[in-house]
Formats: sequence, structure tokens, C-alpha cells
Amino acid sequence: MNCELAHERIVLAAYGELPDEQVHELNRHLNTCVDCQGDRAALQAMQTLAALHPVIEPPANLVARSRMRMEEALDALPPKRWYERLSQRLVNNMARLQSAPAAAVLLLVAGLGAGAVGGYEFAQGRAAHAAAQPAQTATAPQPPAVVTPDTVANISSIEQQPNSNVIEVRYNQVVPQRMRGSLEDPSIRQLLMMASEDAASAGIRDNSVGLLAAECRAGRGCNPAGIRDALIVALRYDKNDGVREKALKGLEPYVAQDMRVRDAVLEALLYDSNPHIRSEAISILEPVEADTTVRQVLSTVAVKDQSPQIRTVSRQVLSRVPEIQ
Repeated sequence: MNCELAHERIVLAAYGELPDEQVHELNRHLNTCVDCQGDRAALQAMQTLAALHPVIEPPANLVARSRMRMEEALDALPPKRWYERLSQRLVNNMARLQSAPAAAVLLLVAGLGAGAVGGYEFAQGRAAHAAAQPAQTATAPQPPAVVTPDTVANISSIEQQPNSNVIEVRYNQVVPQRMRGSLEDPSIRQLLMMASEDAASAGIRDNSVGLLAAECRAGRGCNPAGIRDALIVALRYDKNDGVREKALKGLEPYVAQDMRVRDAVLEALLYDSNPHIRSEAISILEPVEADTTVRQVLSTVAVKDQSPQIRTVSRQVLSRVPEIQ
């Protein structure tokens, strides 16, 4: 058995889906392969972390934003020409009418063609009529009193006024908008949390996560169901190293009191691709390094991590804290 096949079977075995005869074959491979032993230990550590908390349903705001982005992507697709729509409609209807009498088929085809041509001409007339109307003076609507994800398309920029606590966030609805206020303003905070998930701009995410992390380090309104959640998501899933590092530092004050923060830091220690972030995670875990789960993850890292420095630091932590809570 090669290591690639062993990796697949390790996952199946962890969830009880591997047949017995393949379990014995996998065990024989693990007895002689140190790398695969480390992979199985890492997976078991991840399962231990996952079992600490029940599965949490995604928030309604995330579902709403995802639906809005999907609709934007669909709107961005180029519209089909009228003859393409007619052709598609004919194909669909002909498939349903294969068993109909020939006369009925011909009548339906003629009706569909006439309807499509008439609809096209009507649409062209409407477009010409709209173009002939005088352009109305557009005035930017006032920003909403409370920002909600379903009223904001995306965040376009974030700027902090020099030597002040004033943040200006520009965001888009139907037309570009802007809002100015302090970091204590709930609407500003909501916009910053939305910006931390902006997949289109690493700079926007970096600015927003940096401001949110600073609020958490200062102990100002870093609630578990608000800013703290946004930093956990950024630490786990953001592809930018700088964004993940800022999120990690923002979560540092809460590693001892919030199990979700502790789990996110442990995941960063196990799986983050940046050695510097993994090293920072070990330092942040110092207040809880005697915890059973923390020690289990440190034991895995001490054997498996690709960085000799991180392996050495992990062994040092394990040696100075022999007691298990």
C-alpha cells in the first residue's frame, strides 16, 4: 500500500467507513510508515477538537449574503440573444412533444415562433422608449440608520482619519454609499465585519481585520457573536497570511475564556501554512498549555511539524508542563 491510498483509508477508518479487511491492511502500513502515523494522529486531534462543540448552523446573514452574491454573479452573465432564447425554447418543447401528432407539433412550433418574435419586438420597443425618455437627476439615497447585510452589496474602501477614532467606510448598494463614524458605532462595526469576508479585495480584508483586532486587544465590545466571530472566520479561512496573523493577535486575549477561540488557535497551529503564524499560535496558547486538548495538539506538532524550530518549541512546552488538567 502506498501513502496516497493510506491517506484516503485513514479518513474512512476515522469515521468507521472502512471495511474490516482494509483496516488490517492499513494497520500493517501504519506500523512501518511514520508519516502516515502522524497524519492519523493529526486527524484524531482534529476530531477531538470538533467533538468539543455541537454543530452550529450558519447564520442567516451569511445565507443572505451568499444568495445576494449568487444573484450578482447571475446578473453579470451576458444576456442571450433573442434567437438563442427561441432556439432553447424550441428544443425544450420539442422534447416534450415527441409523442404528439404531427399537426399539433407544427401548430405549437408556429405559435412558439410567433410568440418569441412578438416578444422580441415588444422588448425592442420598450428599450427604444426608455432611451428616448429624459434622464432623471439621480440623487444618492441617505445611508440606512442600521446597516444590514441584505442592504449592502460590498465594501469598496475603509479609511481611518489620521490621529482620530473616526472611520470612513464606503460601501455599495445600487449606487456607491459612504458612512462615517467611530469604531463604537454599531453600523461601522457591521460594515467592518462584512468587509472582513470580502473575497475580492485582500486590502479591504486586511484593513477591516486590523481594526477589529485592535478593538479586541483593547477589550472594547469584542462580543463572541460579533467581532470575535469575524476574527475566527478570518483566522480559519482567509488566504492572506497578513490577515490571518492580525486575526490571531486579536483573539489572543480570549484564548483562556472562550473555547471557540482556543479551538481556532489550535487549528492554526496544526494546519496553517505559515510557520510564523504556527509559532505565534504556540505563544498565544501559553495560558492554557496544560489543557488536555492543547497538550495533545502540541504532541502532534512536536513530531509532525515541518519546522524544526516549531518542533523544538513544542517539546519544550510539553516538558515544562507535565501535569494534565
